[in-house]
Amino acid sequence: MLSTLKDKVDPRHAALLMVDVQNDFCAEGGAMHREGRDLALVKQMMPRLERLLAAARAAKVTCVWIRNVYNTGPNHYLSEVWLEQAKRRRNGAYVQYPVCEPDAWNGDFYQVKPLPDEVIVTKHRYGAFESTDLDLVLRSRGIRTVIMTGVATNVCVETTARQAFLRDYYVVFTSDGTATFSQREHDAALHNIDQFFGQVAPSDDVMACWPGAQARMRAAS
Repeated sequence: MLSTLKDKVDPRHAALLMVDVQNDFCAEGGAMHREGRDLALVKQMMPRLERLLAAARAAKVTCVWIRNVYNTGPNHYLSEVWLEQAKRRRNGAYVQYPVCEPDAWNGDFYQVKPLPDEVIVTKHRYGAFESTDLDLVLRSRGIRTVIMTGVATNVCVETTARQAFLRDYYVVFTSDGTATFSQREHDAALHNIDQFFGQVAPSDDVMACWPGAQARMRAAS
């Protein structure tokens, strides 16, 4: 049993999951901005995520990038259930304008990019385990803990964390390496995760468990 934060985020068996850090969810002109959502918390979160990513790489933590592909030309992935929900609640997203198209600006990563040897898992629903090879990728590397980061706290990051817990992964959910479009929704998601699905921790506490990474980062600066 892994009882402490340090044990859980040990680079030998932890993976940093970066969920949906894509232009449509983070950038002005992207789908969430067009939908009328406030990007302020996302913009505030990004420098912390960049720092955490650098520390994870320095500590040799497995980094896994999660990206959405939703709209395509023939819309293979969008069911009538998905589109009905979008028509009722999403102010044009998915219906009047596309979201996370493959090989397009709106589906590209925002500010941070994967290295050539880092895995990219493509999903078509909120949860990154849903009909993807994420579980295979993690278990093939002996991963026991997922460190959750990305956007949006209360949608795709939370859904993925729930799925991970139900598959018996330890979940460490970064309180400041995730963001959504209102503080109330962010805080509610963190409360729910802490109660039922994993350990919530600030990114500084996670990075403090990787002292070798901190030394390497200081030497490189």
